[in-house]
Amino acid sequence: MANTLAELKQAAIVNTLRGCQLFAGLGAEDLNAIAAITVVKPLDKGDYLFREGAPAQGFYLTQKGAINVHRVNAAGKEQVIHVFRAGESFAEVALATASGYPADARAQESSQVLLVEKAGFLALLRRQPELALRMLGSMSVHLRTLIAQLEDLTLKDVETRLANWLIKRCPNPESSQPVVIELKTTKRVLAAELGTVSETFSRTLATFRQQKLVSVKGKTLTIRCPLKLKELLHRNLGE
Repeated sequence: MANTLAELKQAAIVNTLRGCQLFAGLGAEDLNAIAAITVVKPLDKGDYLFREGAPAQGFYLTQKGAINVHRVNAAGKEQVIHVFRAGESFAEVALATASGYPADARAQESSQVLLVEKAGFLALLRRQPELALRMLGSMSVHLRTLIAQLEDLTLKDVETRLANWLIKRCPNPESSQPVVIELKTTKRVLAAELGTVSETFSRTLATFRQQKLVSVKGKTLTIRCPLKLKELLHRNLGE
């Protein structure tokens, strides 16, 4: 019975690894080798996975739930870097530095993550250097996300930042057909991603509703006419 449970746990870990872009296409032998140096970590909502500067034990994959990676500035304001969900990897930079984790990570909801241990994975990289290229690719994706976020935060006000965030989620910003967006995070976390607070975010969203640019029902947000929202964005940007 014990062996059966261990095998089931191993199979679940391998399945999660296989579903992660970082390890896509790896054979069973490689996946099992990674699974052997992987630890399952369950988290309750609000639990911290790590704090900024803490010694890096390795990098993580979200198996279920959502992990909010953020930094806190000198004024005590939290800035969300990204919310990582099932199948996404994060904190890979921990493999390349001795300075510890560069941010905080907290469970946004009841979650479970996989910790791929640093020492074991570095040893695996020495045996299979092609995995290092995969790591670089994954980190470059995270870097592009950060650069895009920095660009968004330079926009002059919350209305412009929210309009920009919404337009980026429209398949065709020139369309007059409604676009439905299912919010995968809380409004508080989304406000933090946009560099503002919940109250300001809610007021801005209410303004968009009054202007009939969007409608909101629970976590479903409908952009009523992407083209009109894009026109508003261009006016705000002085284009």
